[in-house]
Amino acid sequence: MMKVLLAAVNAKYIHSNLAVYSLRAYALRHSGETRPEEIGIAEYTINQPIDEIMMDIYDRRPDILCFSCYLWNISYVEGLVREIPKILPGVKIWLGGPEVSYDAGETLQKYPQVTGIIRGEGEETFAELMAVYRGQSGGAHELLKIKGLTFRDGDGSIVETKPRPVMDLSRVPFVYEHIEDFQNRIIYYESSRGCPFSCSYCLSSVDKCLRFRDISLVERELQFFIDHEVPQVKFVDRTFNCRHDHAMAVWSYIKEHDRGITNFHFEVAADLLNDEETDLICSMRPGLIQLEIGVQSANERTISEIQRTMKLAQVKERVLRIKESGNVHQHLDLIAGLPYEDYHSFARSFDLVYGMGPEQLQLGFLKVLKGSLMYERAEEYGLLYQERPPYEVLSTKWLTYGDIRRLKQIEEMVEVYYNSGQFCNTIEQLEQEFPSPFAMYEALASYYRENGLFGAQHSRIARYEILHRFIPAKKREEYLEWLTLDLYLRDNVKNRPSFLGEGKVTKEEAAAFYREEARNPRYLKEYEGYDSRQMRKMTHLECIHGQTALFDYRQRDALTGNARICIIENI
Repeated sequence: MMKVLLAAVNAKYIHSNLAVYSLRAYALRHSGETRPEEIGIAEYTINQPIDEIMMDIYDRRPDILCFSCYLWNISYVEGLVREIPKILPGVKIWLGGPEVSYDAGETLQKYPQVTGIIRGEGEETFAELMAVYRGQSGGAHELLKIKGLTFRDGDGSIVETKPRPVMDLSRVPFVYEHIEDFQNRIIYYESSRGCPFSCSYCLSSVDKCLRFRDISLVERELQFFIDHEVPQVKFVDRTFNCRHDHAMAVWSYIKEHDRGITNFHFEVAADLLNDEETDLICSMRPGLIQLEIGVQSANERTISEIQRTMKLAQVKERVLRIKESGNVHQHLDLIAGLPYEDYHSFARSFDLVYGMGPEQLQLGFLKVLKGSLMYERAEEYGLLYQERPPYEVLSTKWLTYGDIRRLKQIEEMVEVYYNSGQFCNTIEQLEQEFPSPFAMYEALASYYRENGLFGAQHSRIARYEILHRFIPAKKREEYLEWLTLDLYLRDNVKNRPSFLGEGKVTKEEAAAFYREEARNPRYLKEYEGYDSRQMRKMTHLECIHGQTALFDYRQRDALTGNARICIIENI
């Protein structure tokens, strides 16, 4: 029996690789005599020792080994490709995925160990390839009949067959029937392929044939996720809301069938959201969906140059309207290193997007992807980038490497002090001490740099202490209560940090409050049956700005994770 292994090397354990499951499911359904035991799947991570993966592959002893290749794993896969033929002589190695499809011929020249490459969309190509190998042929004359391949023929020369036409997405089988195999993993789901836009930094625009999965299939599969109480489903559709009727059908379905457990993640173009879609989004259960919105830049010349279609005023209007509803986590993206965007222009872009108040603001750095228009125009833009994946920008005509370095450090500050959501009240107050939000994070990054704080592992409490020291000395006392509020919103910290000083609610006052709540609950009615000691373990009392606040850790905000707060009278 032929043994095939589809290997995925993921960035983290919690990720799953939709591609290898789709390839296997399609081959089993559409390639005739293929049996389930013939095609295995192995998922690894880039954090595993390469020897560990090699030993596992050796134990499986595949005749054909296929790797799914992306920016985040290609260096790792290359290392495996060099070594595996030494321990499994005769194994046929095939690669596929976006990182090898554009320059498949060059990849084969670079790695003589590789038999061939599946270019572009892989389901039909892989199924036909398996049929050829099952026929015990695999010769060049048979492979030539398969569209979408690049391989070595008998004399070692590299052959490229015609591109494969895009497929009907509804023909791809649902891959999650055995959902128990995906415990504690993020589920990725695809309801469309292709992208209607032509952004010069992105490869999604290469596939201009936008296709949608049949909505009846989509609804049935969404119900499966809801019924099985999957924690999160991430749609991989590049611009989910590019077709109004499709987006409305999906969002209406998950709202109507919601059971209060599953969260759905979508990448959307905010300026394409119409009133009907926005009203529907704003009416959903808090935490039912989250939106990722790529703004990339607020510089109009930059937006035009990268061929991005975006109406910034409409993006802002929609983001703010959704924010007002208080029920949807919004994640907004910026990209540093784009043409005509210098350091000061990026700062303006940052302040504009930050002012929209997203739950998270991602500062990304341009990746110069082979096959993208940005790659073709690198010389024109004075664009220097790393030769190794992920081919990240080093400098441009408008941005020096020193600027990039400063922005990297600012990015870390944004991740720690904004995106974590752990310092929201303190940061909101602190912004008022600076001319702009960007200036605040810039100053915070300078403080870290000047005090040798970058590169070290800091605990959460240490981050609070650093922020406290960063605040001007004459205002530190004023900010202690904001820091205290943020600290206890997240956790009932048992060992109070010394820099916060003593709490203003005495032990005697707290004990009396909890005894009364146990006898006659007024603020903790959900704790019926608990004694005062148990109540005290699951809540916290703190005096904030002259009021006694009760932090309830069993009742948390669906978006922020912050504890519910009640103001206590007459304690």
